[in-house]
Parts: sequence; C-alpha cells; structure tokens
Amino acid sequence: MWIEPEEVLLAGALWVSERANPFFILQRRRGHGRGGGLSGLLVGTLDVVLDSSARVAPYRILLQTADSQIYWNIACGSSRKEITEHWDFLESNLLQTISIFDNDEDVITFVKGKISGIIAEENRLKRSEEQEENSGKFLEAELKMRKLFGMPEEEKLVNYYSCSYWKGRVPRQGWLYLSINHLCFYSFLLGKEVTLVVQWTEVTQLEKNATLVFPESVRVSTRNAEHFFSMFLNVNDTFKLMEQLANIAMRQLLDNEAFAADRLLPKACKTLKNVSALKRDFDARAKNERYRSMFRLTQDERLDGHTDCTLWTPFAKMHVVGQLFISNNYICFSSREEDLCQLIIPLREVTIVEKADSSSVLPCPVSISTKNKMNFLFANLKDRDFLVQRISDFLQRTPDGSWSDTNPLSLIGSSVRQAWLSEPCGSGSVLCLSVPRAPPASPNPQDPTPSTRGAITTAAPTAQQGLLRLFQQDGPEDLGPKAMKERMKEEAWNIHFSEFGRGVCMYRTSRTRELVLNGIPERLRGELWLLFSGAQNEMASHPGYYGDLVEQATGLCSLATEEIERDLHRSMPEHRAFQNETGIAALRRVLTAYAHRNPNIGYCQAMNIVTSVLLLYGTEEEAFWLLVALCERMLPDYYNTRVVGALVDQAVFEELTRAFLPPLYDHMQALGVITTISLSWFLTLFLSVMPFDSAVLLVDCFFYEGIKVIFQVALAVLHDNMDALLVCSDEGEAMTVLGRYLDNVVNKQTVAPPTPHLHALLTSGDDPPPEIDVFDLIKASYEKFGSLRSDVIEQMRFKQRLKVIQSLEDTAKRSVVRAMMTELAFSIEELEELYCLFKSKHMTSCYWGSSNSAAQRHDPSLPYLEQYRIDPVQFAQLFSALSPWVCGSHTPTLSARLFRLLDQNQDGLVNFKEFSTGLSGMYHGDMTEKLKLLYKLHLPPALCAEEAESALEATHFFTEDKLQESSFLSDLDSVRQQEVTSGEEPKNGGEDGEEKKEVKDYRYYLRMWAKEKEPKRETIKDLPRMNQEQFIELCKTLYNMFSEEPSEQQLYHAIATVASLLLRIGEVGKKFGNGAKKAEAPPPIPPGEEGPGEGTSTDAQVCRALADAQLEPPAPPSDEETKDDTSVSSFSVVSSGSLQCEDIADDTVLVSGEERRGSALDADWSITFEQVLASLLTEPALVEYFERKMDIQVKMAACKAQRAVERQISSASDHELSQQSS
Repeated sequence: MWIEPEEVLLAGALWVSERANPFFILQRRRGHGRGGGLSGLLVGTLDVVLDSSARVAPYRILLQTADSQIYWNIACGSSRKEITEHWDFLESNLLQTISIFDNDEDVITFVKGKISGIIAEENRLKRSEEQEENSGKFLEAELKMRKLFGMPEEEKLVNYYSCSYWKGRVPRQGWLYLSINHLCFYSFLLGKEVTLVVQWTEVTQLEKNATLVFPESVRVSTRNAEHFFSMFLNVNDTFKLMEQLANIAMRQLLDNEAFAADRLLPKACKTLKNVSALKRDFDARAKNERYRSMFRLTQDERLDGHTDCTLWTPFAKMHVVGQLFISNNYICFSSREEDLCQLIIPLREVTIVEKADSSSVLPCPVSISTKNKMNFLFANLKDRDFLVQRISDFLQRTPDGSWSDTNPLSLIGSSVRQAWLSEPCGSGSVLCLSVPRAPPASPNPQDPTPSTRGAITTAAPTAQQGLLRLFQQDGPEDLGPKAMKERMKEEAWNIHFSEFGRGVCMYRTSRTRELVLNGIPERLRGELWLLFSGAQNEMASHPGYYGDLVEQATGLCSLATEEIERDLHRSMPEHRAFQNETGIAALRRVLTAYAHRNPNIGYCQAMNIVTSVLLLYGTEEEAFWLLVALCERMLPDYYNTRVVGALVDQAVFEELTRAFLPPLYDHMQALGVITTISLSWFLTLFLSVMPFDSAVLLVDCFFYEGIKVIFQVALAVLHDNMDALLVCSDEGEAMTVLGRYLDNVVNKQTVAPPTPHLHALLTSGDDPPPEIDVFDLIKASYEKFGSLRSDVIEQMRFKQRLKVIQSLEDTAKRSVVRAMMTELAFSIEELEELYCLFKSKHMTSCYWGSSNSAAQRHDPSLPYLEQYRIDPVQFAQLFSALSPWVCGSHTPTLSARLFRLLDQNQDGLVNFKEFSTGLSGMYHGDMTEKLKLLYKLHLPPALCAEEAESALEATHFFTEDKLQESSFLSDLDSVRQQEVTSGEEPKNGGEDGEEKKEVKDYRYYLRMWAKEKEPKRETIKDLPRMNQEQFIELCKTLYNMFSEEPSEQQLYHAIATVASLLLRIGEVGKKFGNGAKKAEAPPPIPPGEEGPGEGTSTDAQVCRALADAQLEPPAPPSDEETKDDTSVSSFSVVSSGSLQCEDIADDTVLVSGEERRGSALDADWSITFEQVLASLLTEPALVEYFERKMDIQVKMAACKAQRAVERQISSASDHELSQQSS
C-alpha cells in the first residue's frame, strides 16, 4: 500500500535490494521467506519481538536521488504481487515524467505530492468511519493478523497484547490477537514459528491463576487442549476482554445472537494509541452492564458517565461519600461504603436542577427536586457546570409533556462528552433549570391510573388489583397477636417512608434491608416488589404496553399457548384465587402476553407458579412487568427452552457447596442429589417446595438482594440437614430428608388463612420433624453465608456458563449421532466430526455472513437434527471439501443440484440430517444406490431449467405419465371398493350386516392409515425416465468425475461405450413407445443389419451428444488420428481443452465444433434407470469405480486443516515469485 513519504537514513540496513532504477529501489526484508541464513533468523526474531512493521510489510519501495544520502519510503507491501503492482505503476506513470526534471528537490517534491494525492483518494473511497477512528498502529496490527492467520476482512480485531505462550515447558514470546470470533497467537523465534488459532465458541474454560510454573497466567481450555499465556503487561485488562469475547460466543451458541458494534458510541475526542473503536465499545458495554445490574435498570439504559461526589442524607444528618452516575433516563448514586445509601432518580420525576451557593463547607453543590417534593443535595462535584449541562441535555430528550415548553439548551460536543466519560473537565455558566411541576404521582402503585390500568379491554374479567385482596375472606377484624404484629410492620414501613421517602426516589439504606428481612406487610408487598425489582420504572415508561400486547396475543395459537393452557390449572390449585375463572383468566393473559413479547422464551414450566404468586399481590400489568424483570434481568436465561440459567446456577451452587460444606459435598456428589434438588429450588424460588406463606418471604428478600439470597438459603438448608444427609445411603433417602424439612418451614407471623401445601401432604410421615421458623432460617443464612457477594457470584456464573453451554452442545451432538446411527453407515466418530464441521460452517455464517439470515436458520424449538441449517454457498464449500466425486470445474454445478435434491421443503436451507444422508449415499451406498443418486441429480428438481433447455418438456412428459398412472390407480381402487362392497352385501343382510360392514371399513381405514405412515422405500422402478438433454448432462458429469483417476483412459473408453449403447437403446425405445409417429420420425435401423456406414453415423450421434457436454470447443482431429481410428471397439470422447497432449490416446475421437452446433436434440428419446444400470454393469472399469470403498476421514482432516494449508500456499507463492524475479 502507498504510505506517506518518510525519511530513511540507512537504506541497506536489514534490507536487500531486488530492483533499482535511477529514482526508485525495491527492497525485501532479510529473514522473509525461506533461507536468509543466521542473519535472516535474527532479523525475523527481532521483528516479532519488537512488533516491527516489517513483519506485516516485508517489501518496500524507496525514492532516491543521485546527490542525496536521504531516502524516502513511499510504499510497502505484504506480498511480492502487491509491491510489484506499485513498482509497475511508478515505472509506467512517473519514471518518464521525473526524468526530465533538472533539480533533485523538484523530483522529491513532485513524487511526494503525487503519492499524497493517491493516498488521499484511496482514503476517500475505501476508508470507513471505524477505520478513521483507529490509529495507524492498530490498523497495521489488524492487517498483520489477517495475513498471518488467513482471516477475511469481516473478522475485526479488538486488541492485541505482547505475551508468552507456553508450548510444553518452553515459553514462546509473541503477540496475542483477540478478535471478535478467534483467539490467535503468533511467535517467530530463531526460525521456530508458532501459530495458534482458537475459536471462542470452542472454549470450555477460561481461568486466571498464578502459580510458580505459570506466574500471572491465563489458561484457555478447549475440548482437546489447554493453552497457557503469561508475561502480560496488564493481565486483568486482557482477561476481562477475553471474558467478554467468550460470553459473546456463548450467546451465539445459545440463541445465535451475533455481535453487532455499537453505532451510537460517541467518537473519541482524539485517536487513542493502540486502542480500537471495538475496544472502546467493549469497555462501554462492561460499564453499562455493571451500572444496570447495580441499580436494576432496563437493558437499553446507557451510562453516560460517573463522578465522585457527596450526598446530603437528611435521615442521618451527614454527607455520604460515593459516586454519581448519569444515564439517558436516570440519575443514580451509590455510597462508597456498601449498603450505606443508594438512590435512583428517574429524569421523568425531576422538576428542578439548580446550582446552590458554594462554601468552604459545601463546595460546588447541585440541588435536584422531584415531583413528589423531595430534594437531593449533591456536593464536591469536580465539574458542576458540565454536570448540570449534561442533565439538562437529557431532560430535553425525556418523553414528558411537562418539558415541551422549556427552552432547549445547546448540546455538548463530542470532545466534551468524551472528557465526561473519562474525567469531567470544563466550565459552564451558572444556570437554574425549572420545570412546571406536574400533579404529584400517587405514592401507592396499587391505585389504578388511566395510563396503566385502563388499557386492557378484553371480554374476560380483568384483575385490577391483587387477587389476594379479591379473594381474602371477609370476616370480623382480627385483633390477635399476629394481626397486631402485621400492623406493627406496616407502621414501621410508614415511619420509614416518612423519613427516607416513598416511591422510586426513596433512599435505600441498611435500615431498608432490615425491614425487608423482617418481612414485608401483605398490603405493601406488591408496591415494594415493583420498586426493588425495577419493574416500576419500566411500567411507568411504557404506559398501555401490556394492554396492547394482550390485544395482539388474543386468539393466537402457538406451541407456547398450548403449553400455557395445559399448565393453567396446575398453578397453585390449592389457593382460592386460582379455583375460579377470574384468576385463571388473569394468569392466561399475563403468560400469553409475555410469550408474545419474547418469543425466544415463549413459555417455560415454572413460569406459571411464579406468575401466579405475582398476581396475588399486584394487578395484571404489575405482574407482567415483574415477570419481565425476573425473566430478562434478575434470572437471565432461566426460562428458555434449555433452562441454561438455572443449570448455570446449579453448577454455581455445587461450587459453593464444595467451598462452604466440603464433607457434605463429597457425599452428595456420590449420591447425585445436588443436581436433582437445586433445579426446582432455583426455578421456582422455593415456591414449589416450601409452604406458600414461608416461600413468599424468600421472594421478598430476592427482589431486594437478588439471587444471592437463594444461594444463601439453599446452603443453610443443607447445613441444617448435614448430619441426616451424611448417613443417607441413596438419592431417594436424601430427597425425603430435604423434602420433609422444607415442608415444615413455617411462617408463624402470617395473618392469612393457612394454604394447604400439596408437596407437604405427599411427603408427610408418621413422625413429622419439628417446625422451622422461616425467619430463623433467613437469619441463619445471613449469619453463616452472608459473606457471599453478587460480583463473586457473577464471576462464578461466567465460569460455569462456559461449561454448561458446551456440555449442552456435546449433548446435542450425541443425540444427533444416536439418531443417525441406525439410518447411516457412518461410524460414530465420523458422524461427530461431520456434525462439528457442519455446525462450524453454520456458525461462520453467523459472524462472517448476514447475522439476520443466520439467526433465522437456527430454531431451538426444532429437533437437534434440524436446528442448524446452511445455505447453498456453504453447502457448496462443504461439498467440494468432503465429496468423493471430484468433478473439477463441474463440482459447483453438481453441488447445486445435490442441494436442490436434498432441500425437500424448498426453503433454500439444508439441515444436518439431509446433508449427512446425501454424503452417506456417496460413501457407503452400493453401486445401485450411488448410481440412483447420480441419476436423480440429472432429473428435476435437481436439474433446473437454466441447466437443461428441454427440462420443461421433460417435466411435461413426466407429468403426463404420472397423470395416466394416477388415473389408472384410482380406477383400480374404485373397482376394488365396488368388489368389496358387492361381496359383503349378499353375505350379510339386515342390521347385523351393516354393523359388521362398518367395523370392517373402520379397520380397513386404520390399516390404510398405518401404511401411509410407514416410510415408503423407493425402488428403481419408481424413478422417472430420462430424456436426451438430461442424459447429456449425466454424461458430462461422468466425464468430469474421472479426470483425477489412475485408470482415466479406461474409464473414458467405458463411458463412451455405455453412452453409445444407451443412445441406441433410447432409439429402440422410441420406436416402440411412439409407433403412431412412425411416418414423421426417420426409420430406425433394424438390429443386426446396420453396416459400417450406419454404425459410424450412430457413433457420430454419440460423439455429437457428448461433445455438447464439453466445456470448451475441441480442436478438429488430425489425419493420422482419423486413420488409426478405423478398428477401435470403443470410443473415448474427450475435450482437448481439458487434457494434455500426452493424455490423448490413439483411439481418441475429437469432435469438431461444426458437428456440435449442428446436432439436434430428440424430445421423444428417453431411457430408464434400469437401462442405465444394466449398461454400466457391462463395463468392469465403471463397476470397480462405483463399488470402491472410500474413506471420509482423510477428507475431513483436510477440511479442518484447510486454513493452515491456505497460509502455507500463500507464503510459498511469495517465495516462488521472489525466485523468479531474481
């Protein structure tokens, strides 16, 4: 490529000149290619270790003048072909022009200006916006990665690091390249080259550890190997990026969610050295994810920036140190000390943002007021002016009618925004932003509002409040101790609201957590669940959304709706609320609306149990948004088709058990209990295994603390039953111990009437264990296992997610192999390898092709055999690599025909079952099966109209035959039916006869239905006839199949003989099949009466037909060849363009182009498959070829090593070019 001219003082150091003229020198780097001696090895090693640009550009062109000792580097190239093009351009366009200049300075100025102009034009045409953001150093590294590892331009480099790769006990210093889909490493030390390419989708474990052998190392594990990398400058940064890339790969495996760059990411104020736009994108994603997780915000929330500050807490009368976060819809605060104070202020609630007077006690304060008359005072802000400006910018974009009349403020430029992202700096004028205050929002979300409660207009009764209120028994007011305890809880929360605020802007402190752990009053449960889960914000920002979903989903029928209907009456049937149509209809609407919102999840078992509990304490809309928060944020991937999230947390629970309860872990693993119990505990949040009044308290804690509470309680349950579990001898005994324990976890403070627990009724014994107070269980879980942290759990989740998803993929592969073993002749190992290659080709389309089309090809609801599908282009690549029928340039045509033949539903995609079935016929079918497949490839639908001009006529011919045959069969069926009917009537009279007749007809139809269900084996007689055009295409394919065979000439002779025989058979068949057209058709030659002239004319017809199948017009034959051709018994018709001169035998006939153009096709000519098979059996060479056993292992090994072979070919071609030029 052309580069901006730069000075070079020592032109000969480490470079070898290969071409030169008075003004330009073409040089090659020492150590590039083969040879070079010791100096070349040293130079190559230095280039790799020092990351020299010479490794990516081993060729360069220098500008020189006679009187100057300074050279100018104007071009570089990664291959000889590239640099030669630049050299030819200079000699053709510049050399003559600059030779007339008198002054050397004018030459240099002219050339530099010309090169700069070429570069500017190339940048204008080719350079994308993303490339402009990246530094030249990074673009050079990306080009190097693509050259070294053979990656296409679609593969984007994220970052690269210098490190050591441990190969055995020897570290190899080199460079680690982390791209979107691959981990690559390259090292070149003293002639020893190490190249490593690992797909992220193949990674099963990613671990950072520090040992004596591998200090500060990263271990990357796949199914077949482990790779260790160490000596990083910043191992933490590298490992975090690896985690993100591996997560993206797991998401691709899970639901084909391909990576998409963030187009809304603000541009950097300046190009950062060695930092790509993708790396900035990944850093921003990581920050956004932590921010959303910390404050339970929606997935579309994007962090704009954060800064240190203090918050005045009126309840504690002190300033709390922490961080202020600003995003597009929220202002959030989190104290530096955990659980001291947390605050979420939605921008839709903000009315006033103003700068207060600064003082030595309160420097740079900002006051924010909300609609519910709360005021928040932040101070010690580094850049108060810029902060207020950013808040005002976001307020202008807030979808709220109260902001429409305010004066818009000027937007901040991208450079200032970037400064805010990194470190706030700047200044602005003092401003007070005041907004007309809207009517205060109702503090109680239970009160319906028109925007959120009146959207549902369905015929069925809609629950406008919690079902618990609708169905609680109306009795005299209870003044007992339990009721008094409940009122005391409500009063404690009211005092908390008055002191800390109520609603989304409430201060959340350690006091809030204490109240939650003591139990939320039933009257406030729905409101606080919405608040703590973040569902309140999502519901407020989407008014009427649930009602629209219900209307859209009404009347729709799908697999999800069928499963929902089946499980409706299994959802808490012991509760009064779900023993009538009101509760069932509400549950149906919520589940159906969510299945319509998120078809990737649809419906999963256990969602009905959780949703029924949510409906008890909130309206339908509130239950819907709580379900959204559960499925999409708080319990990610729990309720998809493979319950991946629950399996991941089950693996995390096993790891926690091993850490906290090691003796019990070993015993439980031997019994296999942990994997059995934990799935139901996590999927239903203990609601299905514990009495309702007790389990709902765990749900209270879950909505406030997250999943760590469930882990803590599960560990506490195992700890309390440790002694009993250690003496259990089998899984059933351990399950009984835990089941009886959970059945007797009671809530002694509940005021609701007792709800019978079905699980308890089934597992109760003669001597039930003592009751366990749920509050004591929760308290014990915090005392013994309260050290668990959410960030540690997330780290463990990532580690286990890799194992779980890869384990599911292995399970899918084994299922496919088991299903196909009985149908195909491939071995287990061959099927597994084929499946991996097929899946790899599908995954390649996900990240190098169109992500939308690839996602459409993957349907997790389908059986494993049909989940992954490929298009014709990918099929052609696999076919050319794995097919035993090598047809040269004819291979793409044969591949397209086989694809159309296998694509039975004609959706343009082929699944693994269809693909492997086609290959099995080629490799393991007998001669008849192989020929049958080959025969079908030259009939519609495999042979399309573009390939055969007379395909339409052939189709019409076949259609007529089928119509006649079907009419004949239908007549035959009617005759048989009449015989059956007439035969039954005389034998049986009266009513008894009619009853027996009906019974017999019923059984008859059953037998007919069973026969229809049975797979019909296709026989050779079922195959349609082949016309002359299709026969020519068949001959063309056979001709191309033998080009690489050792017995090539014998096979050519054999196929010519067979073709001649089949043409004669077709002529004879035309005589008997079309006797009515004798007068119009030329008279056929009687068998046994043809003379030499007639025989020659028939053979000429063979030659003309086969010549029509040639790829290039052949040359006319010579006189000597014609003379030697009088006594041959068989003909080999070949194309002179496809064979070398020495390959043409004496008995070869070459057909002229005139004869070929003069040949005409006969539409009445046709043959059958039996005739083709019988004719081929007469030639031993063809029989031996089609009966030969072939091994697919060699082809699969070559397919896997194809990328490495391509790299070797490219480097070898450079070496050959260099030798030719020298």
